[in-house]
Amino acid sequence: MINPEDFLEFIKNRRSIRSFQDKLIPDDEIQMILEAGRWTPSASNKQPWEFYIIRDKEILKEISNNAIYGRHIKKAPLAIAIVGKKKISPNYYIQDTSLVSMTMMLMAWSLGIGTCWTGTLNRKNVKELLGLAENDYLLTVLPMGYIKGNIPKPSLRATLDQIIKEI
Repeated sequence: MINPEDFLEFIKNRRSIRSFQDKLIPDDEIQMILEAGRWTPSASNKQPWEFYIIRDKEILKEISNNAIYGRHIKKAPLAIAIVGKKKISPNYYIQDTSLVSMTMMLMAWSLGIGTCWTGTLNRKNVKELLGLAENDYLLTVLPMGYIKGNIPKPSLRATLDQIIKEI
């Protein structure tokens, strides 16, 4: 097992990265990120997801143009779209794919690869761009790349006293 204090420190040090080096990510590291996603828990182990690896610069640019706070996507060497399969798990595809995104982000960080959760997508346009089915749910597009510049300082967090209610 991993040392709990080290793991907590690892979580505390993870940052959202929006500036990437112009350097390709090796396939074995991409595979590790995808494998981490594959092993994410899901409701009834239905695994209602697909992962789209996007390397095409024109498609990354179009996705970037369809994400208000995702202009940095076009500068990433690649992005992974996380797609929920509604038919496989109609009640839990959002929760399950949300777990996948965090698992992938943590694995990427462990490899020195930065990423940032993208929530402000024009999902309809990006779904069309990626050729997704109407019943597919585009949760997010995670741009990924080696960090360019300084790692951002941590944002302020509420204290545990502010967010814990004991019953």
